[in-house]
Amino acid sequence: MKLLEINNIKKSFGDLEVLKDISVSVEEGEVVSILGPSGSGKSTLLRCATMLETMDAGTLSYCGEEAVRDVDGRSVYASKHDIKRIMNYFGLVFQNFNLFPHYTVMKNVTDAPIHTQKRDKAEVEQEAKALLDQMGIGDKLDYYPCQLSGGQQQRVAIARALAMNPKILFFDEPTSALDPELTSEILKVLRLLASEKMTMVIVTHEIEFARNVSDRVVFMDDGYIVEQGRPEDVIDNPENERVKAFLNKLSK
Repeated sequence: MKLLEINNIKKSFGDLEVLKDISVSVEEGEVVSILGPSGSGKSTLLRCATMLETMDAGTLSYCGEEAVRDVDGRSVYASKHDIKRIMNYFGLVFQNFNLFPHYTVMKNVTDAPIHTQKRDKAEVEQEAKALLDQMGIGDKLDYYPCQLSGGQQQRVAIARALAMNPKILFFDEPTSALDPELTSEILKVLRLLASEKMTMVIVTHEIEFARNVSDRVVFMDDGYIVEQGRPEDVIDNPENERVKAFLNKLSK
């Protein structure tokens, strides 16, 4: 089943065309890594997919439900009521954690399921404890973000996204704000989620991780998808010259 379907997305900021006719879909249980140089449009694609940015043109669907349709070459969004419902299908983990500094770890994780999804508080708290245990930070429930390392904060952010029971999780360079030791912590968590068949779309510069964990790799450059396929094809035997040049530069 296709959880996410994006067709012909275009996005400009003023005169700068950032996304130029991008189409991509994600199947249930699939891990898709998005690679490419800085400024290629990776994060903008993620922000359009999660409706943090408004698309100029193109369509967007989750689980067969249309969030954005095309009318005469322009993107038209569904009603606020429908968008709110559709947004429950996905979670998003940012590179800079975006935790509420004045909330404890427990409140950061439980606040949205209780107040946005109107779920039972005791049930949500029980699930949150299990998630935080799974993330290896079950002993930090009453800590505040400032008392945690970057890796611990990112694990809280992942637990917070999972607490909403999303069908698909987006990660925008989840390790870019972390040092190498903490990076390996977070990649371990992502590997665990992949082994549990969590559907994920990950914007990353971690080539080895993308090779080992992804079902599919999408390579972007200059607002286009220039190559996509199995990691062993795109990373180990790329056909596109831009992809070859980028990977050669990284391996040096």
